Amino acid sequence: MFRKEIKVMDCTIRDGGLQNCWQFSDKFVKAVYDACVEAGVDYMEIGYKSSENAYSKKENGPWKFCEEADLRRIVGDNNTNMKLAAMADIGRISFDDIPPKSESVLDMIRVACYDYQIDKGITLAEHCMDKGYEVCINLMAVSTVTEMVLDQALIDLSKSRVTTIYLVDSFGSMYSEQIAFLMNKYKAALPDKTIGFHGHNNMQLAFANTIETIIQGANMLDGTILGLGRGAGNCGTELLLTFLKNPKYRVKPIIKVIQDEIIPLQKELSWGYYIPYLVTGYLNLHPSSAIKWMDSDKRDDYMTFFEHTIDSRKELE
Repeated sequence: MFRKEIKVMDCTIRDGGLQNCWQFSDKFVKAVYDACVEAGVDYMEIGYKSSENAYSKKENGPWKFCEEADLRRIVGDNNTNMKLAAMADIGRISFDDIPPKSESVLDMIRVACYDYQIDKGITLAEHCMDKGYEVCINLMAVSTVTEMVLDQALIDLSKSRVTTIYLVDSFGSMYSEQIAFLMNKYKAALPDKTIGFHGHNNMQLAFANTIETIIQGANMLDGTILGLGRGAGNCGTELLLTFLKNPKYRVKPIIKVIQDEIIPLQKELSWGYYIPYLVTGYLNLHPSSAIKWMDSDKRDDYMTFFEHTIDSRKELE
């Protein structure tokens, strides 16, 4: 009834932080951490590792930087079975910003890069491996990459020492047929590596697409609690845990943190499926314009956003 190789990564704090500049209270982060531990989640992505030269600490909360003191204030030495991860964006962090694993409570660094940054992504990932971390590479916005360019990126990744490579539907624009096609391409190019999937919910397909990747052999799966993530959000962690039928996972702690912490947060933050996010997903566009629209006093004027976005797309063509 289940595949024991599958691991679940909860990205609530990292991806959800894109909605409020990572200004979560310690109480909130600790509640999410405790719930994930109790639920048997395999990895928790607790934020980003970023350079202070790239981001302001006045504008961004501690989970944009994941400094050791902040991490340990929440998790102590993390004497649990759940591993901790942080994401590093190419161009927004230096090698010196990442301490040796022996000095950090983090277990994994997730390197996020675009196709044109693949060489830099591999270099940073292997640097982190040399420092003692588990590492994966998230190849972003793959829905915008031509097949020839993607094939070359996968060749480069196949030659790297990185053992886990993520297929990422950054714009929430993919259908299951595309997911199956790409999964088969990744598997053929990376036969000795683990494939992961991170999806967004612009067209309410994040969960369905995650299921498709499971069918096609993905063994690292990302979710966020109640879908809390950038714009339309992500596949719900609670959905994954119930679907996988693995007795090591327990959904009750996730339901409790949804009731106690996530639902109250919805009074402050607006994430999830809304028409502007559907429009950008349908057009295979970055959701930044939809996020800006949803933060404006015109957020419910869907037709104006639709017409403006369609017209802008035509101008680009």
